[in-house]
Amino acid sequence: MKPGRRYLLGRLPVFGLAAIGLLGTRRAFALSPEEEAVAKKVEAFRQAQVAKDAKELGVLTAPELSYSHSDAHIEDKETFIKNATSDSSKLLSLEYKDPSIRVVGDTAIVRFHWVGESEAAADGKKSSTNLHVLMTWQKQHGEWKLLSRASTKL
Repeated sequence: MKPGRRYLLGRLPVFGLAAIGLLGTRRAFALSPEEEAVAKKVEAFRQAQVAKDAKELGVLTAPELSYSHSDAHIEDKETFIKNATSDSSKLLSLEYKDPSIRVVGDTAIVRFHWVGESEAAADGKKSSTNLHVLMTWQKQHGEWKLLSRASTKL
């Protein structure tokens, strides 16, 4: 007797989830050499943001940069660096939590949870940011460069 359609369909999702769970475990343990290279660039970018290092931000970003904020305004490379290094506020802390990196050819998809606290220069008012961020990095002339970034408030 052949198993019926209901029998197969009833167990198919369970088998599929088990297979995804088994296949997905590699990412939890080790990064490929390319993923590791991207991870280092992402951390360098985070440090450059905290330090307001215009030179390093310039090195890490592509000329074609499209930097989208959680309020939907978009900046090109020049505007992003100018605003990221302005004295209007100071980052007190910035963490990129739960990063996920996937390299596909010369493109890397990076996701993480941004948790930050900043202080306004004008009045000393502190504010917290809690965002989900998606970055696209592209290998240009042998170097990983941030090509785009988008965020949404959590």
